Amino acid sequence: MVKLFSTDIDGTLIGKPDALERFNASWKACPEDHRPLLCYNTGRLLDDMLDLIERKDLMAPDYLICGVGTLIYDYRKKEKVKDFTEILEEGWDREKAAEVVAKFSGVSIQPKHFQGPYKSSWFLRDATEEQLREVDAALDLAGLDVNIIYSSNRDLDVVPKYANKGNALTWLIKRLKIFPKEVVVAGDTGNDSAMFLKKEIRGIVVGNAQPELHERTVGRDVYRADGVCADGVLEGLMHFGAIDCVQEPIHDNLDLPRDPSMHRDTLRLISEEQVSDISDRDLEYLRLAYKKAVEGLRKNITPMGFSACSLDDNVTEGTDENYRSVWGRDGSITVIGSLKLDDEDIRQCQRATLQTLLDHISLTGQVPSNVSIDTEVPDYSGVGGICSIDSGIWLIIAIFEYVRATGDLDFLRKNVEGLQRSMDWLSAQDSNNDGLIEVPEAGDWTDLFGRSYNPLYDEVLWYRANICYGRLMEMLGKWEMAGDYLRWASHIKRTVLRKFWPTTNVSKQSEYTFADQQMTMGDTQYLLAQTTPFSFDWRCDVYGNVLAFLFDILGTDQAQKAFRFMWGVGVNDPFPVRNLYPVVQAGDPDWKSYYTVNLLNLPNHYHNGGIWPFVGAMWVQFIHKLGFRDLAVAELLKLAKVNESGISDSWEFNEWTHGETGRPMGKMYQAWSCSEFIKACHQLKVV
Repeated sequence: MVKLFSTDIDGTLIGKPDALERFNASWKACPEDHRPLLCYNTGRLLDDMLDLIERKDLMAPDYLICGVGTLIYDYRKKEKVKDFTEILEEGWDREKAAEVVAKFSGVSIQPKHFQGPYKSSWFLRDATEEQLREVDAALDLAGLDVNIIYSSNRDLDVVPKYANKGNALTWLIKRLKIFPKEVVVAGDTGNDSAMFLKKEIRGIVVGNAQPELHERTVGRDVYRADGVCADGVLEGLMHFGAIDCVQEPIHDNLDLPRDPSMHRDTLRLISEEQVSDISDRDLEYLRLAYKKAVEGLRKNITPMGFSACSLDDNVTEGTDENYRSVWGRDGSITVIGSLKLDDEDIRQCQRATLQTLLDHISLTGQVPSNVSIDTEVPDYSGVGGICSIDSGIWLIIAIFEYVRATGDLDFLRKNVEGLQRSMDWLSAQDSNNDGLIEVPEAGDWTDLFGRSYNPLYDEVLWYRANICYGRLMEMLGKWEMAGDYLRWASHIKRTVLRKFWPTTNVSKQSEYTFADQQMTMGDTQYLLAQTTPFSFDWRCDVYGNVLAFLFDILGTDQAQKAFRFMWGVGVNDPFPVRNLYPVVQAGDPDWKSYYTVNLLNLPNHYHNGGIWPFVGAMWVQFIHKLGFRDLAVAELLKLAKVNESGISDSWEFNEWTHGETGRPMGKMYQAWSCSEFIKACHQLKVV
């Protein structure tokens, strides 16, 4: 039985408005004799937490642990627990600690409202382990017996030696005479790990958790949720038997909260859309679209795996013959999108797709771009003989999702040697060991488009692949190796955010590189499309930014900014969604003469601002992850209409359409157009 639930706030409960409403409704519906005690365990200070609760942004708890474990508050009695405060005094000198930390370059004091009597808080962006050890050693040399807590690649807190989220929780459960095995905790970042590391305490790692928490909880008794923020919390509480079911909120109940993580400009934008609840007619239409998507996907089933498009419904000649193949990226994305389907033929095809690609990994570890269904001959490049980088990355991600969904560890064990070769080959593409892989021009899904060196899309995938591979190693009990990959993922994320999200707020000690001219753009609203040592591409890669949030590189605040920009410029008009904004015009410095090959990359065509239904389905998932389900459903309806349009018949699920007219121009029954629509329908629970 669970007697106490201790949860972090930001990024765990807060961050997805509809999920927070579900948590509150579910908690209220839980019978009092079965409901655990509720404790918010947060880095926020007491006054801030009381304000959130009094405004009904959060449910009233039983206890609060604030300031990363520096204060315990009994909410029912409305008083601080003084016994705990007294033990923090030993060896604590806040002024002296601040004096020591202030001497380090790169640190800056956090605003006054983040400070507390037992907490000295600083900003130190992208700190290395060596830097943190130096700060710890300096504090020790000054005679201070304290803890330093570093989280979110930015926040440095100095607190008394007995103070952290875990120690404060341990003190509270002893006071309450509760056994650790009767406690469940939840979190998303490294400063939550102190709760998870206490013996016998069970934990929930939410689906949007940072790699640092995954790394520190490798081999622990934790439930790794799929759901984001409070949805992941509810998933874990169901797993541990703390609640019986998830309740949907009643929207006319004024006691239900709003999520304080939502920026007012985002809320205003959403409210201006005046999206209404889905009608019965629209719901029936989406169910029809879903049925047609499953039928379209079935057209791509072959003994070797999913074809790129229906072999019977498309004429393929010349360079188009490679559509008659199992593709690394297309096949992997199709596998991921179709995992929720309870269908044995599709499950067999998922496994066959992955196995075909694994069976043709080169001796050096390169995953083929595609394998011909007619000849079974692998192609490791593409048009122009350029190697495909993202095929191998997508395969790693797809295998993790497949094994997690099916529990097929035998498949993983059978193929682990080839997977390791693939990871080694991909790692070798990071020739300067900066965390980012170097990609040849047109070396990924935009195989007739001029991206190179460090394209955003590939770096986002590389981050996710390291997370997935670390999790796969954890499944095999290789905990040290799992920790290595998860630790490296943290480094990749820091590097991506530093290089692709320009800001004028740079630390003075940073080394200058040619790419630092990005700063001349000011503070942008999205991740740049590409960086190189000498330049950058300022355009908005819509697909790359959407993936960056779905894969948890972007936090909620930055994802909202990116969303407001993309929505404002109309990347979803006439249909979701154009892959690039703005398009590259002839005469632009970024224009390449080969964009006219097959007339594919003219403005608003193909990769140059074309509308891709599979990316549109990810856009729907992006909006849903932000917590705006009604708006996501409205976008799903628009996506269904473009999938219905067709060149010669209805419901063709074409590969791509023109960016301005919305008219379909790609192959019919494209596998990933079908599968991602299926995935979006499952996420929004419209089927």
